[in-house]
Amino acid sequence: MSISGIRAGLLTGLGSGLLIASAPAMADTLREALAQTYESNPTLQAARARQRGVDETVPIERAAGLPSVTADTTYSEFVKKSANSFTSPDRALVAQVQLGVPIYSGGAVKNAVKAARTRVEAGQADLRGTESAIFSQVVAAYMDVILQEAIVGLRNNQVDVLGVNLRATRDRFEIGDLTRTDVAQSQARMALAQGDARTASANLAGARETYIRLVGSPPGTLAAPPPLPNLPNSPEEAVAIALENNPDLIAAKEQAQAAEYDIDVAGAGRLPKVSLYSQGGYNDYFGTLGGSLIPDLSQTDKTAQVGARLSLPIFQGGRPAAQRRRAQALASAALESEIAAERDVIAQTRAAYSAWIASRELIDSSQVAVDAAELSLEGVRAENTVGNRTILNILDAEQELITAQVRLVTARRNAYVAGFSLLAAMGRAEARDLGLEGGVLYDPQVNYDRVRGKWFDWDDDPAPQAKATRTVDTAVQGGEIPGK
Repeated sequence: MSISGIRAGLLTGLGSGLLIASAPAMADTLREALAQTYESNPTLQAARARQRGVDETVPIERAAGLPSVTADTTYSEFVKKSANSFTSPDRALVAQVQLGVPIYSGGAVKNAVKAARTRVEAGQADLRGTESAIFSQVVAAYMDVILQEAIVGLRNNQVDVLGVNLRATRDRFEIGDLTRTDVAQSQARMALAQGDARTASANLAGARETYIRLVGSPPGTLAAPPPLPNLPNSPEEAVAIALENNPDLIAAKEQAQAAEYDIDVAGAGRLPKVSLYSQGGYNDYFGTLGGSLIPDLSQTDKTAQVGARLSLPIFQGGRPAAQRRRAQALASAALESEIAAERDVIAQTRAAYSAWIASRELIDSSQVAVDAAELSLEGVRAENTVGNRTILNILDAEQELITAQVRLVTARRNAYVAGFSLLAAMGRAEARDLGLEGGVLYDPQVNYDRVRGKWFDWDDDPAPQAKATRTVDTAVQGGEIPGK
């Protein structure tokens, strides 16, 4: 890989309009990688499934406030009767139907439903956070592949250059222009460069495997990423946006609110409960009731009852008070966790902003270093031809150039990843912000709206099936650059 090709591959601006740049033909783009991750990443799919489970807590809690109907049927054969019973039947069929309608439960059902709804909102925020975190990992993996390919190209180019130097040094040694020390120095640098090249190839293979783990398929020829959108102008602006939009902070706030409702749910255990009930029964003795002594007894009968039930707790061993105190303690913990989440968001946002700014500045200084190292190497080589510089001076200049070039491509990678991490901390690194294509975006609210009003006991969903793609059939990744 040429140095100009490496620069073109990593030269990325940090302005506006993420994922809107057109991709070169036959190249994987960051948009495509994120879209594939969005559809097939197992961590993201699992988070969505867990959220669908959280959605079901609302109808579960609401069911406690709805009427309930139960039916019991018993058939009995009296194989041995009491010696003092002359009229007991030989067999009996007993059927009962009971209807219960809760009227008042001390606010337990109402507050439990509120808590469940609030936790659904917290779960949706957590899902946003998972999505943002996965995307951040994909961006880092995407940029790592590009970075490691660039470093492999630089290292291989260094091996080629040092190979030419070594041959030239040996030729000059043969004619007595250089010493064996000069040859040894060139051989040593050549061996180190070859080792660095092998290490770079191993790092590239590892970066490609990480890409496969996250995206689900091997990386092709990755295109340069597009500019990042809506980056803030100051750390204060970034923090203000993060405090309003960060999904982790939103989830912590919702969890704290749900814990407040839990206090009222626990306190309802010492309040009265009122319900209505109705019960009907049917008995059939199959003509065996009364036996031969009283043959005229009715062999079937029906019963029905209706009424109201008041349950007033008097003493429960302190259990309700302990439950309420526990709920209060957990609510206090949730409030503290909210503050901790706020601190984390502020620290992460400020740190990401600082890393982004530092990486951008490092790009400028590294570019200056590369330009200066190129001029230095050119000058040292020219001075060596007139005897003013040694072979070691040339080798040192070449090492300084490769070090500056690696630092430059690394700074470009770090700047992009830091910029995306900053967007993630601000709550602006999700599919809805990135304009991903490939189908309708997953909306967790759709499933919640679907299930929150369900009440039928047999209203099941289809059997679960995995949606993520497997990577067992992908080829083992190497550290070579195709076509190089």
